[in-house]
Amino acid sequence: MSKKEPLNKAFTEGIWKNNPVLILLLGMCPVLGVTSSAVNGLGMGMATLFVLVMSNLVVSVLRHIIPKKMRIPCFIVIIASFVTIVEMLTQAYTPALYRALGIFIPLIVVNCIVLGRSEAFASKNGVVRSIADGLGMGIGFTLALFLMGVIREFFGNGSFFDLSLFGENFNPVLIMIMPPGAFLTLGYLLAFSTYMKNRRRTKEA
Repeated sequence: MSKKEPLNKAFTEGIWKNNPVLILLLGMCPVLGVTSSAVNGLGMGMATLFVLVMSNLVVSVLRHIIPKKMRIPCFIVIIASFVTIVEMLTQAYTPALYRALGIFIPLIVVNCIVLGRSEAFASKNGVVRSIADGLGMGIGFTLALFLMGVIREFFGNGSFFDLSLFGENFNPVLIMIMPPGAFLTLGYLLAFSTYMKNRRRTKEA
């Protein structure tokens, strides 16, 4: 991303054009591991969004201070600090979500989206632009996880945010809330994303 490009592009880029899940195929572990429900998908997305924005902010502020040879260890320490904050807050205020997300919260530290944006963007751009980039990528990631959670929960449990939509007569597609359901849902979403991307290119041509 060039510094000369409009600020709003740093924000919107990650939501659709370079969505970390549907376009770049990054952060697949939480995408496949925690999206069995809308609550889990939204919770994981929001946790990652917070870490993305805050780590981008701090890395941008310290970009001229951090030695180039030490940048990756420093970035990881910064990211790990905010992941620890998220983990403690989730455990204290949303224990059910904390239990559902489990190991995937501390694994945000090694999420290639977070470390990648710190290295490729925040370390080379100003604070406002870095925050916008973190927000865009975080919202794009959250929307993808939330959408997967909604689809899998709807077909697998007949519910939305754990509220039953069809009563006892619903016949759930149980595979949707099992691991294979994550791959199926992601595959269909990637196919739709590719179709829309190609359609847009055709219109622009």
